[in-house]
Amino acid sequence: MSTSSTKWSQFSILISVFFFWGFIAASNGILIPLYKEKLSLSQFQAQLIDFSFYGAYFIGSILYFIACTIKKEDILNRIGYKNGIFYGLLISTLGSLLFYPAATSHSFTILLSALFVVGLGFSLQQTSAQPFAVALGDPKTGAQRLNMAGGINNLGTTVGPVLVSFAIFGGVNTDIVNKVAKEITLDSVKAPYLIIGLAFFLVALLFKFSKLPKIVNEEKMESKFGALKHPQLRLGLLAIFIYVGAEVTIANNLGEYLKVNMNMDSSDISLWISLFWAGMMIGRLTASAGTFNVSNTFKKVLIFIIPFIAFGIYLGVNYLRGSAVSVTLPYALSIIIMILAFLFSQEKAARMQLVYSILGAIAMLCGIFFDGHFALFALISGGIFCSVMWPCIFHLSVVGLGKDTSQGSSFLIMMILGGGIVPLIQGKLSDIIGITNSYWVPFICFAILIWYSITVRRILIKRGIDFESSEGIKGGH
Repeated sequence: MSTSSTKWSQFSILISVFFFWGFIAASNGILIPLYKEKLSLSQFQAQLIDFSFYGAYFIGSILYFIACTIKKEDILNRIGYKNGIFYGLLISTLGSLLFYPAATSHSFTILLSALFVVGLGFSLQQTSAQPFAVALGDPKTGAQRLNMAGGINNLGTTVGPVLVSFAIFGGVNTDIVNKVAKEITLDSVKAPYLIIGLAFFLVALLFKFSKLPKIVNEEKMESKFGALKHPQLRLGLLAIFIYVGAEVTIANNLGEYLKVNMNMDSSDISLWISLFWAGMMIGRLTASAGTFNVSNTFKKVLIFIIPFIAFGIYLGVNYLRGSAVSVTLPYALSIIIMILAFLFSQEKAARMQLVYSILGAIAMLCGIFFDGHFALFALISGGIFCSVMWPCIFHLSVVGLGKDTSQGSSFLIMMILGGGIVPLIQGKLSDIIGITNSYWVPFICFAILIWYSITVRRILIKRGIDFESSEGIKGGH
């Protein structure tokens, strides 16, 4: 499907699921300490909460691949992206409802099962929604639509913990939450997740009866690994694995960095880790400015306004939680650098991927060789430079795949596994050479992504898909 502009009435419905992904994923941070205390879990057991959720993405992609192999066709090509999201939302609805018996029986096993089922639904939704977003408009602006969808996803990660905290604890201020957490029971989880389950179901009905196009391809799969014949996809699998690994490992090891190098305690750490994820939202919403049908002059104004509005959301949310947000204001310099990088990239996916990879590598070097708040802001800026990589890599990977797009999307979703493996490597390295020097791991990730950005551009040009020309994409989607 190729249209001259983004179909906003359709796209606005689609991006609602992106919000849910961020909302639920970030809200797991509320569940981990709550269940750890109420069920007397070990730290390893508590970490299984996130592992069950993210592991479902990988397992879901494997199951999808097996089903396609048995059917000898790409299932999403037959049922369409719209129905794929619909069924994924129903699966997540079921998972949300399982929180009720998990809380009633105080069963950790049922809790993990609930998160796993929600994650399975998200896996199918992601496999469907990513190429769907690219298809809802001109292929040249596909990466920009993914950036906007990603920004909405990160908006969910920003407000999700606040809303869930309010629903469970009756407040968002850290002192209030800490006091109430000692008094409440797991029954407090029941109502919020029943409401979330109802929301999933209502959005599923919205998708089912919406006017979103079905977008199907009835051609049979040539082989069970048909999508892998495309070199841009094969490179994309590596790039997604490395990018997600870099993104997650910077954030996951940031807490240890703050404790060791900045002498911060646990109550102070959340402010800085949330700034990392806010950077993801800021960068993606900025990169989505091109989706608006406005004059070039007003678009440039939006490019400067949008990131600071997003930064204001971060400041407001953390202010409500009782944090001293003034110490994070120097992060505005990272935002300005990101804006200049975005303007230099000229909204070209391949060029943007290269520029942001270079800036990410430089940021890691600054974090390694300097100290104090300058080094801290440098490491945290890894979030804002990672922000556009998922949509850029995804778009560069699936363009030109034709009937193999759905299978290719499933393979890419599978590579989220990098977020589970790369942090383990950095964590092990940290035990050997220290937390600061362990940040050579994300630096190497960014270096690989620099190589990827150069190589994939050459491949796409050779295949008649040039993201650098004024004509945009020359190949078919």
